[in-house]
Amino acid sequence: MDYSKSGSTKFGKGTPRHVEHNAKGTDKNPYGTRETKAELLARMKAAAEAKKQA
Repeated sequence: MDYSKSGSTKFGKGTPRHVEHNAKGTDKNPYGTRETKAELLARMKAAAEAKKQA
């Protein structure tokens, strides 16, 4: 007997259970955008300054 064909079908195999908040193509993470080095450095400096203040 072929037991591989028994049972009900399984749906949604390999699909995520939820949508990520920073998924590609959303407002927070649009396609094809990449920040410049100056923007990255400014963001890193602002984060370091905020950490220093706290």
